[in-house]
Amino acid sequence: MLTMTPGEKIGGLFIYIVLIVLSVFCLFPLLYVTIMSLTPEAEIVRKGIVIIPDTITLRAYREMLGSSHGLGAAYQVTLFRTIVGTALSLFFTAITAYPLSRKYLPGRSAFLLYIVFTMLFSGGLIPTYLLVRYLGLLNTVWSLIVPGMLSAFNLVIMKGFFEQLPVELEESARVDGSGDMTILMKIIVPLSLPVMATIGLFYAVWHWNSYFDAIMYIHKADQLPLQVVLRNILLNVQAISNDLNNEDQPVGTLALQMAAVVLSTLPILIVYPFIQKHFTKGVLLGSIKG
Repeated sequence: MLTMTPGEKIGGLFIYIVLIVLSVFCLFPLLYVTIMSLTPEAEIVRKGIVIIPDTITLRAYREMLGSSHGLGAAYQVTLFRTIVGTALSLFFTAITAYPLSRKYLPGRSAFLLYIVFTMLFSGGLIPTYLLVRYLGLLNTVWSLIVPGMLSAFNLVIMKGFFEQLPVELEESARVDGSGDMTILMKIIVPLSLPVMATIGLFYAVWHWNSYFDAIMYIHKADQLPLQVVLRNILLNVQAISNDLNNEDQPVGTLALQMAAVVLSTLPILIVYPFIQKHFTKGVLLGSIKG
């Protein structure tokens, strides 16, 4: 068993102290936002900065989740968009990246050049809107999924990962009579869980946080995603607070704003710890060859 010298012990203790201080700095904004969302307006006015509230109230969350502002329906739209959109994006990215990772594909260089070209130049805002309109996707959740279903950046990362897998696995599967889709789904994808988790996280976070496309394509209140509804609430938070205030338990604008922040970030915070171990590994494996 190795024995640490006094200098090594002091150095290790110093590192632990630095890490603890950095962790506090990183966690404090999240804790502060949560505390302020649970603190009554009167206590916020009285103390200014609240670290440990004397009274906890959930009224800001009840108002945010109430049917009057459509937040419940917005959660359903955003969850559908995130889950279905991420699944479809992963599927189409995988079936596109797999053949492009094989050097025997005819016209492979031309396809790759076309894909890289889309990373530098886009069709433009107006042509994209007209395309979505003529496809009949306006005011549907599919207008939030189909236009951005395939990301060239994510495709390049996944292609780089597939290129590192041993070709012998594919050759042995073909000898046994397996087709391309069987090889992809039963051999390539199970061996690619790190990069699949990474790309899935990229797609999920993008779907969850996007709001500009919904502003362009969605005009029905019951079809708006969470981020747009929260944006509308925050823009009118002062009027909402004035309508809710009473002599017994007023709800302040700050509590409503902090509750909106918590509600919009909580699902991502819950999911991320389960896949973060694959995050860095997947990016590195997809970008380093040899």
